[in-house]
Amino acid sequence: MRKYMRHPADVPIQISVDFDVSGMPTTACVSGEMVDVSQGGIACDIGHYLAVGCQVCVDITTVSPQYHGLGKVVWCKPQSSGYEVGVCFLNQQESFRSRMVQQGCQIDVYKNMIYEREGRLLDGNEAAAEWAQKYAADFLGDSPSLN
Repeated sequence: MRKYMRHPADVPIQISVDFDVSGMPTTACVSGEMVDVSQGGIACDIGHYLAVGCQVCVDITTVSPQYHGLGKVVWCKPQSSGYEVGVCFLNQQESFRSRMVQQGCQIDVYKNMIYEREGRLLDGNEAAAEWAQKYAADFLGDSPSLN
């Protein structure tokens, strides 16, 4: 059984393996798509192999606030179009910050779901307010469900 619930997230992500002391990338980033996110880490699809144990810089710029953090590759599985990579957060601070990413992803999913189901186009603030009213209590309990 998993320690943390995973939240699906179809979000663009960038991962860098080489970075300076401040955590800023020093090489070109590998782009991919985040598959899911939990309090413990993320899973993402990328086009390149990453060695288990290597530290990585993770950037998610499509959520607000943008996420920039450090993690460690814990698994890397070949897929038909590249690799699915598991990255765990290095400390509790990163884990806490990931909650913001999770929440932003859930709000984006909610916004898209409302448009598909009801034809309503919500801006980010409207979607966040509706999502919080409907799901925030479940999310804080780490068991959100949008179905």
